[in-house]
Amino acid sequence: MSEPAQVLEGAATQTPQRQRLVALAGNPNVGKTTVFNRLTRLHHKVGNYPGVTVERKSGFVADCDGVPIEIVDVPGTYSLNPRSLDEEVAYRVLIGAIEGSRPPDLVVCLVDASNLERNLYLASQVLDLGRPTVIALNMVDAADGAGIEVDANMLSEELGVPVVPLVASRGDGIEALRAAISGPLPIPVRRRWQLDAAVEREVNDLARRLEHDLPALSAQQRFSDALRALTQRGADFFEVHHTPGFWTQVRAVRAQLENEGVSSEQAEVVGRYDWITPLAARVSRRVSQPGPTASDKIDRLLTHRVAGPILFFVILALVFQSVFTWAAPFMDAIDNATVAAGDWLGASLPEGPVRDLLVDGVVAGVGSVVIFLPQILILFFFLGLLEDTGYMARAAFIMDRIMKRVGLSGRSVVPLVSGFACAIPGIMAARTIENQRDRLVTIMVTPLMTCSARLPVYALLIAAFIPAGHAFGFLSYQGLTLLALYLLGVVFAVAAAWLLKRFVVQGNQSVFVMELPPYRMPRLRDVVWRMLERGRLFLRRAGTIIFAAAVVLWFLATYPQVEPSVAIETRHAELSELQASASDARVREEIAAQLAQIEDERAGYALSQSAMGKMGRFLEPAITPLGYDWKIGVALVASLAAREVAVGALGTIYSVQDADETSMSLIDRMRADVDPDTGRPTWTPLVAASLMVFFVFACQCLATVAVVKRETDSWRWALFLFGYMSALAWGAAFVTYQGGRLLGLT
Repeated sequence: MSEPAQVLEGAATQTPQRQRLVALAGNPNVGKTTVFNRLTRLHHKVGNYPGVTVERKSGFVADCDGVPIEIVDVPGTYSLNPRSLDEEVAYRVLIGAIEGSRPPDLVVCLVDASNLERNLYLASQVLDLGRPTVIALNMVDAADGAGIEVDANMLSEELGVPVVPLVASRGDGIEALRAAISGPLPIPVRRRWQLDAAVEREVNDLARRLEHDLPALSAQQRFSDALRALTQRGADFFEVHHTPGFWTQVRAVRAQLENEGVSSEQAEVVGRYDWITPLAARVSRRVSQPGPTASDKIDRLLTHRVAGPILFFVILALVFQSVFTWAAPFMDAIDNATVAAGDWLGASLPEGPVRDLLVDGVVAGVGSVVIFLPQILILFFFLGLLEDTGYMARAAFIMDRIMKRVGLSGRSVVPLVSGFACAIPGIMAARTIENQRDRLVTIMVTPLMTCSARLPVYALLIAAFIPAGHAFGFLSYQGLTLLALYLLGVVFAVAAAWLLKRFVVQGNQSVFVMELPPYRMPRLRDVVWRMLERGRLFLRRAGTIIFAAAVVLWFLATYPQVEPSVAIETRHAELSELQASASDARVREEIAAQLAQIEDERAGYALSQSAMGKMGRFLEPAITPLGYDWKIGVALVASLAAREVAVGALGTIYSVQDADETSMSLIDRMRADVDPDTGRPTWTPLVAASLMVFFVFACQCLATVAVVKRETDSWRWALFLFGYMSALAWGAAFVTYQGGRLLGLT
């Protein structure tokens, strides 16, 4: 690989008092995340930009003197004419219009060497911003494989900025890019393309108007700002960014150009490509005519109209089976450690409320959730592999055929797939959908996708009540059940989208255009890091939300304390006397078993009279038709904080109820639980199925409702989401339970 082409004559040096800020920009699928991770060595932080839900990812790289330079990963975009929130934020970051931030000192614009002409469109817009810029020419290996040779030095001369060739997936050129980032800042270049004469004249007039409004900007920056304001439609940002007088002039210019039959947006596209197309031809040449690439050959099978969906189903089935098969020994180890911790605390601390809180509340509540960490790690490991290989983009392509039938497009697949991790980032990912009706419908159905927070609930119930056998000799019943739950959410998400698009938010069908990146060998380090990051977030929730919920639930399950019933105490006293006087060992064992049963009844009576018990009894009439008792009702209410809290709630409830059986796992306690009035088991496979179906459809996460309100700026849509999903969950669980009973199931 050649050395980076540099254009640094007369370059300014960095102000020593201020830390350099570098923005990393580029098209989607150009390797921007890989470059960011390589530069920062995975030492970065993630948050949100002020006032919006767009993710802000930043990290640091040391310059030649060891001084840290901040790198900000800008949302991927094909253009700086923003049509979605992600694209608007990308533009605002590059011009320094984000609250609490400043313009970057340097912009690194990534360009795909194998798709040079298309990528140079965004690069030309970045150069027009008048900021010091470095072009990172990535995927040189892909260009070589396609028989394309790009002259980086000539490209640098044509653009007037440094060009650094890269193969980021292998780390080639990263050190050269790091040197370019930490070296002297390149001189901003002048615009080298021309608009249609009529549009050029009007933009120049608008730019002169900005001399008074934005005197700190250079003439080139004002021209670029005026062009964005003229070509951008429907964004509030420009109305608040400029004075009302300027915006009035923009509207007048638009109207005048439309009357003349001139489109400012088309004029920009034509003007840029009139310059880009011959430039790309000069700096690149095709040295060979390769046949179909490896990606093309693989896609013939994986994107086939019939074979593609079947293989997609098989891949998901294998992933979900591995979630149970591979995680089992690790889950057993965590379960044993949790039981041992509870036993040790119980033996070490004096009897009293503090011991009960720690053993029955904290250890039982938090431990019952943490046990599912291995399954979450395995799931996200495989999802990371599928994403980094490029297969997830194919999944969106495959699903586009289905999405078209419900009036959406494959673009909605990205938010829906993101919903498998968590509904919140999935809903935020809908910002990339330009059609506002499609965006709203996608937001409304994304929470139906099975998020990772549901996984502990599913895993608990599947492990407890689904047999561990195999279908066809190799697919486990437990893995197939988990796959069925995921598919049930997907199917109903598609059905709900069709109904919403037809009766609630009607609109035209949008067109889906998506670039399929070439298949690549994933970097195991990146996949593992993202998997561990997801595990860290899960443990953080376990140490905060679930911990707090466990403490609160323990208090609700323990207080107010009541005196045991007279009948229970009378039976206990009589049996104790018989045990003391009995001489036969077998008789004493039988009496001991009866005394243990009375202890359970005593604990159950105290629990039923607690604040939690009274709350559950109040809810019981509404959930009895679903097969649930009051304890399950309490878990449903607790899960509004976070879905996995339902497992912690059950752990706390059964630990308090069976406080003398600290060595029993939660699954054992659930299986042994019986209704004190009827003597029937509280939990059956049919009840477990009903509860899993309820969690497929219920919006048991108030944080999701809050994000929907923020994304739609409407409580009406947020409450509509919670209402329709709750009604759907109750109805589906009712049909599952009552239908199962009619079929003779238990």
